[in-house]
Amino acid sequence: MVDVVVTGIGLVSALGTLKPSWQSLLVGESGIGLCQPFLELPKRPLAIVEQKPTTLKWLTQQAVAAAIEDANISTPAPDCGVVIGSSRGAQATWEQLAQECVLAGTPTPSAGNGQIDWLDTLPHQGAIAAAHQIGATGIVLAPMAACATGIWAIAQGFELIQTNQCQRVIAGAVEAPITPLTLAGFHKMGALARTGSYPFDRQREGLVLGEGGAVLVLESAELARERSAAVYGQILGFGLTADAYHVSAPDPNRKSAIAAVWHCLRRSHLAPTNIDYIHAHGTGTQLNDQHEAQLIEKVFARKVPVSSTKGATGHTLGASGALGTALCLMSLKHQILPPNVGLTESVFDLDLITTPRHSQIRHALCFSFGFGGQNAVLSLKRWKY
Repeated sequence: MVDVVVTGIGLVSALGTLKPSWQSLLVGESGIGLCQPFLELPKRPLAIVEQKPTTLKWLTQQAVAAAIEDANISTPAPDCGVVIGSSRGAQATWEQLAQECVLAGTPTPSAGNGQIDWLDTLPHQGAIAAAHQIGATGIVLAPMAACATGIWAIAQGFELIQTNQCQRVIAGAVEAPITPLTLAGFHKMGALARTGSYPFDRQREGLVLGEGGAVLVLESAELARERSAAVYGQILGFGLTADAYHVSAPDPNRKSAIAAVWHCLRRSHLAPTNIDYIHAHGTGTQLNDQHEAQLIEKVFARKVPVSSTKGATGHTLGASGALGTALCLMSLKHQILPPNVGLTESVFDLDLITTPRHSQIRHALCFSFGFGGQNAVLSLKRWKY
């Protein structure tokens, strides 16, 4: 079996790029602030990368460029696979096109006649932009699985290398979800927080939308050794399942989500007692945090350190699992567990990390649980040549 390692990380969040985000996280800083990017909507806590909402294409370019530089790879890279996902895609542009149609009194946009060509805004925009950016002419995939998208993308990249279809893949997810329709939709569902993001806290209010993305450079261990590349960690396996229960709410019996954890552990040849850290999905909503806490209590008899970083980065939807994986890799590299920013008082019987904790971390899990009951779990291992 081919060992798959991570040799580069490109991350963009409301806290900054990879190193600033990591340092801010360790001191408990949050990138969330009260914003009103759209005058027709009230102020909300949001995690915005710049002064105003940015675009999927810009975020993708920033994350991909940083990952390639971090891995010390030259471009063009025609043989590099590309797996870049997004749950919302270029929705902001589609909303803008819809507004233009209303103002112009036309039922549909006309390609090439306005400032935006709608053909450039299809759901695979991020993956195609990444392929153009690095000159990749091989496999290009664009997964879309709600909040499970990021882990699914990394899992697909992992499989491409394990099955010898590629020796190197850039994989991850990017999200630019701060749009009027997204805010209005989550508000209508009653899912948005009023003051901030407080994962696993007694007073948690809901999720805070955040922009961001994370792209990893995956390589076979053999290729990484040949070029003496620095390695963040190894990907061991994954688990992907679906509840088939409800359009948004998780299945209350947690059967499918638990199965995703067990599938990941078995593929990785691990037992629950081998896990040293869990990066939880931890959205700060009543349902998600309760169900996730119960799942962890059921599967892991020995208390495993747990934290969610969404209190600092906001919930980046489809990109959240990719950001979580990147931060897990930083934990493995530096042997520090990041705190659960926003947590003051918990009602759950979990070992929730509230301050940075130096620890011996050999194996970590990253969780993502998306709307529609899409469950994704990824396992990571500290790497030593």
